[in-house]
Amino acid sequence: MNDVDLRGIGMTSQRTRDRLIQRLRDEGIHSTAVLDVIRNIPRHIFVDEALSHRAYEDTALPIGYGQTLSQPYIVARMTELLLADGPCPRVLEIGTGSGYQTCVLAQMVEQLFSVERIRPLQDKARQRLRTLKLHNVQLKHADGGMGWPEQGPFDGILVTAAPESVPQELIEQLAIGGRLVIPVGGGEQQELLLIQKNEEGVSVEKVEPVRFVPLLAGAIR
Repeated sequence: MNDVDLRGIGMTSQRTRDRLIQRLRDEGIHSTAVLDVIRNIPRHIFVDEALSHRAYEDTALPIGYGQTLSQPYIVARMTELLLADGPCPRVLEIGTGSGYQTCVLAQMVEQLFSVERIRPLQDKARQRLRTLKLHNVQLKHADGGMGWPEQGPFDGILVTAAPESVPQELIEQLAIGGRLVIPVGGGEQQELLLIQKNEEGVSVEKVEPVRFVPLLAGAIR
């Protein structure tokens, strides 16, 4: 992929990306660091070419296998929540998907561990990480609900699919002082939660209603 492909033209140009950033600001995203990373990521390379003209709309887009490329606002909001208390050196992402959220996080944390249950999606995400020269990410093909206990504890955990309740395994893999950002709920009733862990236990804050694909068990090759 050459520099022109990454920079984009027309509906994938820098001007189009800048309009998206202004929209995110208008919707309440305040972190300049998060906005700068999103501005510079070529979101059009994370979808099929036929959808590239819609890449900088603030909307979710299909990536196959019943999965979606998350809405930019949600990516920005979740990243902002995760990093609101300062740096998270070691972060676990559940649901690599297209790799878009992965690429945002990889530029904001020291080490990122990302789990994906659908192998073909993971393979494409790995190639995109190489294209963007992001080398601080380890990928695992596995059932995401179990996390990645061998690499824990994590300073932050971000989940991009919705379980019906918070998996206890993820709470256990969160470091003291760590933050877990996760959508929870079945069907139409989902809430984005911010869970913080301290010596006494965990606190749970409801952030806003969201709509994510369900967090499913089992790995697909």
